[in-house]
Amino acid sequence: MVNEREKVLISACLLGNKVRYNASCLTISQAEFDWLTTHTQLVTLCPEVSAGLPTPRAPAEIQQGQGIDVLQGHASVIGDDGVDVTAEFVKGASNALSVCKQQGIRYAILAEGSPSCGSTQVYDGSFSGKKITGLGVTAALLEQQGIKVFSQHSIGKLAAELEHQSAQE
Repeated sequence: MVNEREKVLISACLLGNKVRYNASCLTISQAEFDWLTTHTQLVTLCPEVSAGLPTPRAPAEIQQGQGIDVLQGHASVIGDDGVDVTAEFVKGASNALSVCKQQGIRYAILAEGSPSCGSTQVYDGSFSGKKITGLGVTAALLEQQGIKVFSQHSIGKLAAELEHQSAQE
C-alpha cells in the first residue's frame, strides 16, 4: 500500500469523459479503476480539449513522424479535413506538463494510439488505420521531462512500480 497517494495524470477519455475526437470515451477495467482510486490520486486532463479543440473534432494524425518530431518542428498534426492543428497539440502537451509540474506528478496514464497521448504507438499519418511505433506529442513531452508514461493497457506496470516504490520507503 502506498503511504502517501501518488498523483497520476490520466487522460480524461479513460475515465468516461466523452472528449475524444468523435465525442466518445475509452474505458479501463473496473479492477484497475478501483486500484487507481484506492492507491493514487488521479488528476484528469484531455490535452486536446485543454488547448481549445472542440468535441467532436476531425480525427488528426501526425504527418511525417511522431510526437518528438512535432515538438522539434519537423512534423505536423493534420486533421483528416486538411486543417493543421499542430499548435493546439503542442499547447495541449505544454498544458499537461504544466499540470504535472504544478502538482508534482511523476506518472501519467494516457490513451494509446492518440496523436497526443500514444505511449507506444501512433497512427502513421495516412488515415488508413495503420499504426507505427512512437509517442504522441503529449507523451513525448512528458517523457522528455522525466514523467513516466503508461497506457490504459499497461496500468499493471504502473501498479507494480508504485508498489515497489512504496516497499522501498
